[in-house]
Order: sequence, then structure tokens, then C-alpha cells
Amino acid sequence: MREYLLIALVAAAVTYLLVPLVRVFALRIGAAPEIRERDVHTVRTPRLGGLAMYAGMLAGLFVATRLPHLGETLAAPEIGDGRTALALALAGGIIVLTGFFDDWWGLDAFVKLVGQIAAAGVLVAFKLTILWIPQPNGGTISLDETLRTIITILVVVVAINAVNFVDGLDGLAAGIVCIAAMATFVYSLALSQNSFVTADHEPTRLNVPAIIAAILIGMCLGFLPHNFNPAKIFMGDTGAMLIGLVLASSVVTVTGRVDYSGIPEINRFPVVLPVLLPVAVMVLPLMDLLMAVVRRTSQGLSPFAPDRGHLHHRLLQIGHSHRRTVLIMYAWTFLFAASVVGMSVGGVPLILFPLTVLLALVVLVMMALPLWRSGRGGAHAARPGPGGTGGPGGTAAPGAPGAPAHGVPAQGPAPDTRAATTR
Repeated sequence: MREYLLIALVAAAVTYLLVPLVRVFALRIGAAPEIRERDVHTVRTPRLGGLAMYAGMLAGLFVATRLPHLGETLAAPEIGDGRTALALALAGGIIVLTGFFDDWWGLDAFVKLVGQIAAAGVLVAFKLTILWIPQPNGGTISLDETLRTIITILVVVVAINAVNFVDGLDGLAAGIVCIAAMATFVYSLALSQNSFVTADHEPTRLNVPAIIAAILIGMCLGFLPHNFNPAKIFMGDTGAMLIGLVLASSVVTVTGRVDYSGIPEINRFPVVLPVLLPVAVMVLPLMDLLMAVVRRTSQGLSPFAPDRGHLHHRLLQIGHSHRRTVLIMYAWTFLFAASVVGMSVGGVPLILFPLTVLLALVVLVMMALPLWRSGRGGAHAARPGPGGTGGPGGTAAPGAPGAPAHGVPAQGPAPDTRAATTR
């Protein structure tokens, strides 16, 4: 456990210390784009924070390979032919390079997709793939080489875009992915008690998924102090796509060293969870991604066309403050992830998983309602404010005299305009 803590602290420290330098660099090259109509922030803020996060990831991987126990675990041939650290460094480099040019110049959605597939392809080339599909009865369906490649690339690309879509408020993506990484870390340790084995078939608590998750936790925690409202820097696509890639990698590697003989017959939930876990901890960004695709395509737009219909935009429009919106989404993600991991450890029936999903959705809806004590309801939030009737939902057009900042209804509390807030 001390080695996990060390690599997390190294990743956090390097990320935290490099963010100010990256901010200066981003401002110098002009990577602080103009305010767009869909944006909620009011001040031009530099992007490229993902560069510092990538450096933190490399530092964490480097230290992990030099530690006696974690280094031996990463070098084990069962996962990635013992080259997991190199695979992550190369795949991360491709996705960071793609995000860098997108944050600086702006890239076509197709070009970004090619970069995402290329990064996922690197993982596949290093044999970091999903080896099987679990069945609820405890059995598994083995995948051939072609299916492994297709499914792994699909999982990685979806995770990358889900994180990228949810990156709309200060600290939102970093916080949600940090919670997801914590859930993956706890799950990996719990599963390793009976399921992870060494090359000599000896049980071990050290495993690659937990190493990757620990580094990801450090990356996010190191970046959050600079990114929480009011943000001094944004991670941009550089960081959002990177942490999505690392999170997907931590889950993909679970299937490489699971020994089914050690999993109790009364609880097959841990066998199914390697596939359910990314859906569980990422259900909020995945749901937002799905709704965005449906919303945009139904309007005849590209699925990647930006708009102001994301969940965080809706929470702001009904009257929640910026920080409260972020904390609501943190709380929902934590509740859901903790419930799913708790069920896997506790040995509950699999049927409780869909019930947990339903309960979590109800909680999210309740949290999204305006607070009664504020005296604002949904109807009030939709009325035009005194500054005008410019934007959708009756809010004044951004930048117009008397228009509410951050997309908050005009009759709501005065927003914090000290710095930029969302993308």
C-alpha cells in the first residue's frame, strides 16, 4: 500500500508543480481561445493543462518501475508482455499530441477520432486488450484476436469521448475521473485477494490495474487545485482525452490476470464487474454523451457539434451555482461508484445492479431540482430576466447588458466572475 501511495504522491506533485509553467507556455503560444457562445466562462483562460498531467503520469510510471515490488508487477509478462509502462507512455503521448493541436489550433472531429483510435491501437499492439466477456452465471466468452482488438478500441474511444464531453465545468472532469479511479483502485485490491495471481500462481495484492489507478488519482488530485472554480487553467482536450485513456487502460488490464478458481461461487459479481465497472463509474459522462448524440443528430447536426445542452448546463440554468453543480455531480458519481464496488465486495446478487442504477438516477433527478428555500422553481428559471430575453430558456444573450454571467438566470444570485469557469 505504501508503494501505491508513493506513486500517487509523485504523480500529484509533478502535476501540481508543472501546471504554472504550462499555464505560462499556453498563454505565450496563444492557447487561450476566444469565448464561444456555448461557453459559460467570461474570461479567456489557457488550456493545455493536460501537458502537466501527462508529465505526472510519466513520473508516476517511472517511479513505479523503479520500486522493487511494483516494478516486478509491471514487468510480469501476463499483461502487456511486461511493457505496460511503455504502452501507456506511448499511447498517452499520441493522445496528448492530438489534444495539444486541438487546443492550440482546433482540429476536425475526424482527425481527433483518428488520434484516439491510434492511441487505443498502441494498447492493443502491446497486448493490453480485453480477453473475455463475462456472463452473469459466472462463465466467460473468450475473444479471438480480431474481437479483442475491436472491443478494446471501442471501449477506449468511448471512455475518452465520455470524459471529454463531461469536461464542461471547472474541476468537473478531473473530480469525476478521480472518483472513478478510486473506485477502480478499491475494486482491484478487493478482487486481488482471491483472483490475481503471480507467474507462479501465487496470490498477490499487487496488480497493474491498481498501479494505473493510483497514478491516475495522483494526476487528478495534482491538477484540481489549479482547476477548481475559479479555474486558473483548463485541462483542455489534451487532459480530458488523456485521463479518459488512462481510466480505460486501468479497467482493460483487469482481465489479464484473473484466476476464476479463487472467486467464490456465491458471488460472481466480481467476474462481471470488469465490464460493469467502467459503465458504473462513468455512467454520468456516458449518459451525457448519449443524450448529446441523440440531441444533436435529431436536430440534423453532427454528434460532435458543440451545444449548451449538457447536464451541467441544465443544472446551471435551473439556478444552481457553479460550485454546487460540480459538487452535485461529484456526489452522484461517488454514490454510484461506491455502491457498485461495495456490492462487488459484499457478495450481493447481480440483480441489485440495475436497482442501484435506478436509485442513482432518482437521486440525480432530485439533486437537479432547484432548492425550495431559494424560492426558484423550474418555471421561474425559464422566465426572461430584467436584462433581456436573448438566449434559450429566457436568459439574456451572453455579453448583453444586464445578461447573467455563466448562463445562470438573471434573477438568481450574482455569479462569481473572478475567473473563467467552463469550456
